[in-house]
Formats: sequence, C-alpha cells, structure tokens
Amino acid sequence: MEYAMLIFWIVLLVVLVIVEAVTAQLVTIWFAAGAAAALISELCGLQEWLQWVIFIAVSAVALIATRPLVKKATKKTIQPTNADRCIGQTAVVTEEINNIEGKGQVHVNGVIWTARSSDGSVFRKDERVTVDSIEGVKLIVKAQN
Repeated sequence: MEYAMLIFWIVLLVVLVIVEAVTAQLVTIWFAAGAAAALISELCGLQEWLQWVIFIAVSAVALIATRPLVKKATKKTIQPTNADRCIGQTAVVTEEINNIEGKGQVHVNGVIWTARSSDGSVFRKDERVTVDSIEGVKLIVKAQN
C-alpha cells in the first residue's frame, strides 16, 4: 500500500476540481490547492502526517489570502430605485385592500401601487394608510397612527 496516499491525493484533487467546475461558486478551490500541495509533498516522499499538515495549512492560507478578492467579486450591488422613499409616506387607498382576496391599490407620490396590508387588515377606498415596506412591486401598508 505504498501508493495509497498518492492515489488518495490525486482522487481528492480531481474530485475537488470537478466540484469547483460544476458549481462555479468558489467552494472547493482552496482545498484543491491544499490537495495539490499535499500531492507534491507525497511525491517528495514526506511523511503522511506532514502531508496532512501541508494540506490544512495551504488550504487555510489560500482561503485567508483570497477571501477579500472573493467577497469583492461575488458582492451583489443593490441598485437604488428611489421606491424606498415611499416608506413612511401617507398613501390613499384607490382600491380596497384585502389580502385574502389578493387585491388593493394605493396612490403615493404621484404613483399607483399594488398594495397589501401588513397585518391583514382591510382598508376601504379613500382611507389614508402609511407605507410600511416594499416587497417586490407591492407596497405593504398599515393603518395611520
């Protein structure tokens, strides 16, 4: 069984590279680097425990060194739409808001929005409500204080 660790590191490296290629989300690339380093240490004839130390150390260093770059590359930018300025505004119900029936509209800042109640209350036409939040293209409203 003198080739056991050699085969292990090769198989581990191949599996990690395949997983990385399939997911394309940078989940195993650091461990693939560690496996490659451990494979090289096996080829150099280092002891098995030292191969494991090299695998762990190289994986950790690769993860720590590239983490800021990965965070920057995968950072999702939020595109402001100015719709959030409706939050806290007073809106006038233009169509009865009834969550059970799935209907309702309000007029706020010169725009008609589909609306739902935050607590399930029914609001009648021409009532004034306060915009609580936005979920997709719907305003979530509540009774005015």
